[in-house]
Amino acid sequence: MISRKTLEIIAVFLTAIGKFAFMDYLEWRFPYVTGASLFWILYILYRWRVTPDIFKDWGFRKDNFKEVLKIVLPFGIIGILVMVIIGSIQGTINLTWHIIPILISYPIWGTIQQFLLIALLAGNLSDLKIPKLSKPIIILIAAFMFAGVHYPFWWLIIATFILAIFYGYVYLKKRNVYVLGLFHGWLGGIFYYTVMNTDPFLDTFGKLIYG
Repeated sequence: MISRKTLEIIAVFLTAIGKFAFMDYLEWRFPYVTGASLFWILYILYRWRVTPDIFKDWGFRKDNFKEVLKIVLPFGIIGILVMVIIGSIQGTINLTWHIIPILISYPIWGTIQQFLLIALLAGNLSDLKIPKLSKPIIILIAAFMFAGVHYPFWWLIIATFILAIFYGYVYLKKRNVYVLGLFHGWLGGIFYYTVMNTDPFLDTFGKLIYG
């Protein structure tokens, strides 16, 4: 019988495949992000109701928030500086007021992504104790998957691969999704407006606001 952790890993891969089908091919970005977020939020609440201790096991915890923040903050500051430098060289810095709602809302989606990628994929692979799957290999698997779902945008592939390597190491050592999700949202939002010269606010909400 397939274990729950294995089914969760399969569900993560299906969510990634859904990104290519609904966001990239059909261009249903808002419905997909909303639907995927709702599904996983409901699943998280269901598991929490059945097994209250699962929250801490997954990394939804506050007891080591400051400790993990001290580890991730320098990485975040360096990341922002690198983005600004690259954006200045490329001439791709495109800062508008749209970045404000993105920096407020994107950490929610970032936390869900970190939950899927780190807690359910890397965390479950680590907990299953599969022979020959060491922590470095597990981190690489998660990093390749996270980078892969951002194809064909090469800047995003490179950035998310580096991010996933660092986040995977931090998570398997400290298990805190809140800090990783928060910085995922902020770094991701700033990345779009500096390196990518795109506006995720318009990409996500443009059709709803402007028709």
